[in-house]
Amino acid sequence: MAGPGEFELIQEYFLSQFSGSDPAAGVELGIGDDCALLIPPPGKRLATSVDTLVADVHFPAKADPYRIASRALRVNLSDLAAMNAEPLWFTLALTLPESDASWLEGFARGLADTARKFGIVLVGGDTTKGPLSITIQVTGATAQPLLRSGAGEGDQVFVSHSLGAAAAALPLVLGDLEGSEGQKQLADAAYYFPEPQFELVGQLSAYASAALDISDGLLADLGHICTASQLGAELNLDKLPIAALAQTAGAERALQLATSGGDDYQLCFTVPEQHVNAVTALQLPITAIGRLTAELGVRCSYGGNRWQPQHAGYQHF
Repeated sequence: MAGPGEFELIQEYFLSQFSGSDPAAGVELGIGDDCALLIPPPGKRLATSVDTLVADVHFPAKADPYRIASRALRVNLSDLAAMNAEPLWFTLALTLPESDASWLEGFARGLADTARKFGIVLVGGDTTKGPLSITIQVTGATAQPLLRSGAGEGDQVFVSHSLGAAAAALPLVLGDLEGSEGQKQLADAAYYFPEPQFELVGQLSAYASAALDISDGLLADLGHICTASQLGAELNLDKLPIAALAQTAGAERALQLATSGGDDYQLCFTVPEQHVNAVTALQLPITAIGRLTAELGVRCSYGGNRWQPQHAGYQHF
């Protein structure tokens, strides 16, 4: 039996999950017209970001659609968190090989559950036929954005929580590696349910000079801060917090996963020396791993020796 057409799909699976208007959320007019009409919060700037996730590149095509939706929205929300922006609205462009009612139900439910958790509203989008891909554009508001270009020489480099879990999760998620039930649960959480660091960045924003989320790998992403701020970095990887799931791969492999694996969506941020004590006193799950320098490039030491990764991070091309 053929699945629903485009407009029936929107009505049944998305409009039913998200109201057409919500003045409290700044939505004068939502899904169902040529454009959404949105009301920006007074006194704040809008921050917007867009990402495309392609099947069998950014997620397994045969994965549970609920999990695919969760991952797709969460990785976009992570950009807002890194910018110190409160989530407001998002749009969805969904390309499907076929109109599969069961798949759509699970996807729409995962999208709605994730949106409710983080207080963001779907306000429009598009559906079309083709190879499975998901494009989400998120918009938020911020009074104090954190930019990659704000860092200064001597600033300390911090990361949040631990790194390497998502990269270690991938072979378990794909079924290329057998693991214990506990490892599989950790892998599922790390890969499909990354946590945008809104709460953490809200406490750090008064002290941090620059920030971004770690999507392509620590070294590659820290390199973006260095490039934007025209600085370099010296990192002591003995201090790097490595996720337990990555540590099961052995010390050297774990270090590769934590520095270059990507998909962690943790924060990498910099703090001027005069604010380090204040940040430390907050007792947050953050770790100082190095310092920014006038000499360009990101240099690493491990075990008292210079350390060079096998590759710096994920490359799209």
